[in-house]
Amino acid sequence: MQQRPNSGCVAALAVALLVNGSVFAEPRRPAAGSTRAAALRAEAYEHAYNLDHDRAVSILEGAAAADPNDAAVYHSLASITWLHILFRRGSVTTDEYLGKLVAKDVKVSPPPADQARTFKRYVDRAEKLAERRLEQHPDDVQGQYDLGVALGLRASYTATIEGRVVGAFGPARRAFNAHERVLALDASRHDAGLIVGTYRYVVAGLALPMRWMAYLAGFGGDKERAFALIEAAARTKSEVQTEAKFALVLLYNREKQYDKAQLILTSLKRQYPRNRLLWLESGSAALRAGVPLRAVRELDEGLAMLAVETRPRMFGEEALWRYKRGVARRALGRFAEARDDLTYAEQHEAKPWIKGRALLELGMVADLGQQREQAVARYDAANAVCRSAGDRVCADEATRLKRTPFRNRTSLEIVSSR
Repeated sequence: MQQRPNSGCVAALAVALLVNGSVFAEPRRPAAGSTRAAALRAEAYEHAYNLDHDRAVSILEGAAAADPNDAAVYHSLASITWLHILFRRGSVTTDEYLGKLVAKDVKVSPPPADQARTFKRYVDRAEKLAERRLEQHPDDVQGQYDLGVALGLRASYTATIEGRVVGAFGPARRAFNAHERVLALDASRHDAGLIVGTYRYVVAGLALPMRWMAYLAGFGGDKERAFALIEAAARTKSEVQTEAKFALVLLYNREKQYDKAQLILTSLKRQYPRNRLLWLESGSAALRAGVPLRAVRELDEGLAMLAVETRPRMFGEEALWRYKRGVARRALGRFAEARDDLTYAEQHEAKPWIKGRALLELGMVADLGQQREQAVARYDAANAVCRSAGDRVCADEATRLKRTPFRNRTSLEIVSSR
């Protein structure tokens, strides 16, 4: 059974890159021969952010034909391939990356072989083009930037898709150094601050022994500096401005700054109205903030979008939506509706941690209805599923509630605990 990413913390080297990451393109001043490719890249990003991945790939393939020497096109194609694998696994939401930052390998299911080959072909090409440029001009700012993006993407894929977090240290360190060099050469390149800020945040959050190892490996820490860099990238108009905003949504959730996360999500929903997952993220942030009424409103709207959606769904997507809404309905005292949502989440296709937490919530609903025997049975089931999924917080809560009945209807503490 696939382990939940944050329990082994696949996110330890790629945490902010996963929401969309600094893996697309960068602000550039294209030469005449690459103007067409740049325009196609910009069009592709609009489709990608609206979850139209197939259309984005088609457009980027046209950009590659227009300029086969544009490294940005190839790392963009690699990025979309990587995100598609994560999407099919159900691993593109903030929930997956809220746990403790640790650096150890985890066991994950292998990706589809054809997609793994496609990713490697694209990222190899992007890295080769950047290195070729740097061979001629070692301090070329754009060459350093392109190399850092390709390496950062390789590190993220290694950690998140292959589960080799330790193996990602090498390319991650090189990506960090390349973008530090970009900032040293040109302080106005706030786009480079996204990767540098991401890794500084990650290192600052590691336990002390691992943090010292990261320092010795060449990474810098400092959470305050990390936020300054990423927030500057989010404020500055560029082709990575949106990626920086997605990164901040994740980091603000990790830091329990939910109002800030919601402000960005509101802006992103206006900009990318076909990306239904933004409504899921907004509902989830509302739950973590203890505002179940807003959560229900956001989730109702998103589920209405999902009901008429004809594009591919994320693995276990409806179960995740229904689990979230079930929690909010329970907190509002709408127990019958909560039970319907949670039962759906537990019985349909979903990641194991979602099934486990749905069982836990069903136990809470039973306790609130004075059905203690049924509640205990649900807690036992939740304990088994959560432990198997690597969700220790859920398993420990199930053990506690088996001893002491759940009585605080409005409590949402478990939602933000990982």
